[in-house]
Amino acid sequence: MTIHARALLFDNDGTLVSSLASVNRCWTRWAVEYGLTAEDFARIELHGRPAAEIAADLLPAEIVPQAVARIEDLEVEDVADGGVSLLPGTKEFLTGLPAERWAVVTSATRRLAEARLGAAGILPKTLVAADDITRGKPDPEPYLLAARMLGVDPADCVVFEDAPAGLQAGRAAGMTTVALATTHRAEELTADLVVSNLSALSALVTDAGIEIAVRP
Repeated sequence: MTIHARALLFDNDGTLVSSLASVNRCWTRWAVEYGLTAEDFARIELHGRPAAEIAADLLPAEIVPQAVARIEDLEVEDVADGGVSLLPGTKEFLTGLPAERWAVVTSATRRLAEARLGAAGILPKTLVAADDITRGKPDPEPYLLAARMLGVDPADCVVFEDAPAGLQAGRAAGMTTVALATTHRAEELTADLVVSNLSALSALVTDAGIEIAVRP
């Protein structure tokens, strides 16, 4: 199977880098500070959504801004303690891609995204973060904004995601979707292509764009 594209759009956490242990540490501490239980978290969608939307689902509106600032501080501090690492295949896949042909589209804030990407040695020319949008994934807004920033038609974009919310956003944007089974089981992911991680794929840059293929 070969997928043809003019631009590649990558989620970050769970797609390019592994931050799950960091996320669990920080959100567990945050939950204790705000008196939340596992049952509270179980009733809402978590992975792949902006922290502000998660906090708004869990807490009274008047304390949401403070709570969002707190979780951001916790997660940024955790990066300095080795809270992120590259996922298999990330470095090899990104190497050689033209800087103007790919973007990172994350539900994290810009401050947190830049901290995690910097720690992993990833320097995207184009980054869409939670600060840049009004509606987060699964709404298509983040991916449509990235396509506009790159000057590419959404139909010519491929989205790489590990979370159902992100894949839903990519589909709603009219883009081809590739799911990476890094944080969810393959059967939980609905996409045009499902692989284990980026090491399963190759990217060939041509005059017409980029060809994505599954490695034999």
